[in-house]
Formats: sequence, structure tokens, C-alpha cells
Amino acid sequence: MRLLLDTHIFLWTVSGDVRLKQPARKFISRAEAVYVSAVSIWEIAIKARLGKIDADVDALSAAIEDSGLIKLPVLIEHAAAVARLPLHHTDPFDRLLLAQAFSVPLRFITADRALAAYGPGVEVLA
Repeated sequence: MRLLLDTHIFLWTVSGDVRLKQPARKFISRAEAVYVSAVSIWEIAIKARLGKIDADVDALSAAIEDSGLIKLPVLIEHAAAVARLPLHHTDPFDRLLLAQAFSVPLRFITADRALAAYGPGVEVLA
């Protein structure tokens, strides 16, 4: 199984945050490959700049490979796939992450229960 982590799951994974429970950590650790999208770094950079989160974007970028995770770039095909997603959720970061996951394909890992509306390609963990 190959996974794409939602931004908050990535942050919780690399920081050891207790919000990512042990069963969820185990699920992620058993994956064949675990990806982090450039979209997540973009989201973190914007939210850090706006003061919504306290994050060191450069350290988090380095933590991707240091943690054995795989970087996923954004391709034109990913951006175009956003247009084919139902409007269950309007957050542009989540929509692009979902489009990437469905395009590659990867199972999308999130704690956001609202994203479960996108079907079996979304795994809600907390």
C-alpha cells in the first residue's frame, strides 16, 4: 500500500505529536511507500507566514527525506484533476492533495472526517 499524508498527518508524524495515535502510526509504518506532497510544504509556508502555525518550513522540508518519506511534486495533471473532484470540500490545499492521491494513485491519509466523502481512496486516521 502506498500513502499520501495530509498536511496535519505529516506534521504529526515528524513531530511525534500525540494526536497521531499508535494504531495510526503503525498503519503508516507498514506502508510500502509514504509520500508528502509539495502542496503540504506550500500550505505550511502560507500558514506560518500568516501566523496560523509555528513551523520551520526548511526543517520540515528536510524532515521528509530524513524520516524516510518520499517527496511528491505537483504536476499539471494533478492540478487539472481538481476539476473532476466533487465539491464535498472547498479547501484548495485538500482538494489538490486529493487530486494527487487519486491521480497517482495513492491512499490519502487524513484526520479530517469530512474528506471521507471522497470515498474508499481516503483513510481517516486520528
